[in-house]
Amino acid sequence: MFDDALISAARVTKAWPFQEAQRLAKRFDGAKATKDGKVEPVLFETGYGPSGLPHIGTFQEVLRTTLVRRAYEIVASEGGAPAATRLVAFSDDMDGLRKVPDNVPNKDLLESHLGKPLTRIPDPFGTHESFAHHNNARLREFLDRFGFDYEFVSASDRYNSGAFDEALKQVLRKYDDIQDIMLPTLREERRRTYSPVLPISPKSGIVLQVPVEVIDPEAGLVRFEDDGEMVDQSILGGRAKLQWKVDWAMRWYALGVDYEMCGKDLTDSVTQSGRIVNVLGGRKPEGMIYELFLDANGEKISKSKGNGLSIEEWLTYGSEESLGHYIYANPKSAKQLHVGVIPRAVDEYWQFRTAIPSQDWDKRLGNPAWNLLHAMGNDDGAGDSLPVTYGLLLNLVAVLGADATHQQVWSYLGNYMHDADPDDHPDLYRLVEKALAYNRDFVAPTLKKRAPTANEAAALRDLDAYLASVPADTSAEDLQTEVYEIGKKEEHGFENLRDWFKALYQTLLGSDQGPRMGSFIALYGITNSRKLIAEALERA
Repeated sequence: MFDDALISAARVTKAWPFQEAQRLAKRFDGAKATKDGKVEPVLFETGYGPSGLPHIGTFQEVLRTTLVRRAYEIVASEGGAPAATRLVAFSDDMDGLRKVPDNVPNKDLLESHLGKPLTRIPDPFGTHESFAHHNNARLREFLDRFGFDYEFVSASDRYNSGAFDEALKQVLRKYDDIQDIMLPTLREERRRTYSPVLPISPKSGIVLQVPVEVIDPEAGLVRFEDDGEMVDQSILGGRAKLQWKVDWAMRWYALGVDYEMCGKDLTDSVTQSGRIVNVLGGRKPEGMIYELFLDANGEKISKSKGNGLSIEEWLTYGSEESLGHYIYANPKSAKQLHVGVIPRAVDEYWQFRTAIPSQDWDKRLGNPAWNLLHAMGNDDGAGDSLPVTYGLLLNLVAVLGADATHQQVWSYLGNYMHDADPDDHPDLYRLVEKALAYNRDFVAPTLKKRAPTANEAAALRDLDAYLASVPADTSAEDLQTEVYEIGKKEEHGFENLRDWFKALYQTLLGSDQGPRMGSFIALYGITNSRKLIAEALERA
């Protein structure tokens, strides 16, 4: 049950999931009525093409849709109870295979079945009844791994079982109207062969791209040429599928989809499919068009190029929550997706998560961590914090070197924490593993400690003298204060504190950026920090 303050805030907040939910709520009053007057849940949908394996785009679409779904349940709440909703993960597995993916075995097997529906092609992995069934299983494992609440729907199941038959008849009834929408959007050559309906050849089993004549809409009967022969065939019961934009509209119509978002590359499809669903007698869903990910060079991510970042790569170096945090922010702005964004995303997520209990509902509803926890049913995690930041962990591991171990890291964490037991800090334990991997693959190969200049060396000697005079358990704040004071001394000649800290990072850590030095010294230990200073002074 939601309290009144939460519901009131949800209906006016500017946080993007709630703005989407507010717009959706205007579509109907909390719930929608079916033709017989019964009320059913509001339907959210995400789509997936199983010609390839699930990827980060699949994750972000399901996550963002789930965020809007959970926001809607609050916005449209009645009496504090969540509004009824469903999320369908739809697999377009009736689609014909256009080309053989690069990342599969037994490519010759797939090559011999090009053009056939994905569920009628053997599985090159040899584990499932078809290529689509294999990829669908991977999709469901993928979504289950992250704890999404969804219903899986297969296009082939719907086509083959006849569940789409009535909608397919409606497509034939409105065939000319659909052509009037689609033909002006096509090149002249394509217009001559375009048909909203793609019959499946009774000879070859291939999804045919041929002109179609409607013979009898009520029987689903069409006429087309197949290998030089004119064929009269029903499109019902899995003997045809629809062109993409028509198929999308038919799906909205048949399932009664109320909300579906998509990437910017499908903007034209949304427009045309929206017009087609209206012609069919349905209603275009509400939805958001989001921007696409870019690689480190600002280029659009392409599966065929292999640029960008995979889910597996992100989760090697960062947490699931940090990926969700990165995806949450500014969905209508393009963002770069590469390993360099991971550390900041990890720390920002935990900053937001720690702040949740101190925020009123207005601030909390705009907090990415609260949205992510609520969306996945983990509200109990609000307010949790990490004893050290991921950035500080990376700095520690960088000093320890590429061969650093879990045990070494936890021994140093004992300088900073009273209870440095991995069993008591499972989130930190997982981040230590990721920090070790990140350092090994990206930090250690790039580190190069330079020699300090004369004035920098004098400041380092000053810092060393201070560290020699204080107890081993001096607090990070006291250490940080003294680091500041040394950097401000006129005799050391720093124009600003930024130059002093940059000198510390470059001479002691071998990087241009780094942590709060007081925190680092407390974590690494005063004795070990003095050794770093001594090594730097030897290079002077």
